[in-house]
Amino acid sequence: MNTLVKICGITNYADASLAAEMGADAIGFVFYKGSKRFIPHEEARKIICKLPPFLIRCGVFVDERWEKVMEVRNYCGLDRVQVYAGDRGLCGNFAPGITIMAFRVRDKKDVEEARKSESFPLLDSYHENMHGGGGVKFNWDLLADFGRPFMLAGGINSENIDMALKLNPYAIDIASGVESEPGKKDPDKMAEIFKRIGAHRLNRSSRLGERVQTVQAA
Repeated sequence: MNTLVKICGITNYADASLAAEMGADAIGFVFYKGSKRFIPHEEARKIICKLPPFLIRCGVFVDERWEKVMEVRNYCGLDRVQVYAGDRGLCGNFAPGITIMAFRVRDKKDVEEARKSESFPLLDSYHENMHGGGGVKFNWDLLADFGRPFMLAGGINSENIDMALKLNPYAIDIASGVESEPGKKDPDKMAEIFKRIGAHRLNRSSRLGERVQTVQAA
């Protein structure tokens, strides 16, 4: 299966529309006021109402009450809710497949915790005072033999996107790697990212076709 792409930290309609046009499978809105990419839910709703129906809308929350998360989710029409490992108590309140649980990775212990998560795991870089969007990757070698679908985040950009895709994540989450400044996407950087992703998908399809032909010929 091709790796899905989530463009996160959306703060305006132009960037959301561009991401959808270039082939993003999902976009993310950060509702955490401590983030440089924070967007009020009223503004997010205005953007979401204009987007294509099959684009997945994801809301990112940090240390938020379940009632507030539900209020924003319903108001904005969110398809997915992303919370951080410290907020794991929220997960039991959502139907399976709704919650993305983000883990900030420092070492193998964090990776193992993510692997055992009951929710779909997102693996991100650890920052003492930040929850994502720092533009720094963690040691991806820790993900060898992870053994289940996961989303990869943390410092993904055009220089390391090929390496990220070789890990075969179910999805990748990109924010700073396609920005000119926090909360503002750069069209050229986004185009380069999707160009590389497209090439990876084409190569993957070619290899799959070769395998099918080999099986049919056997």
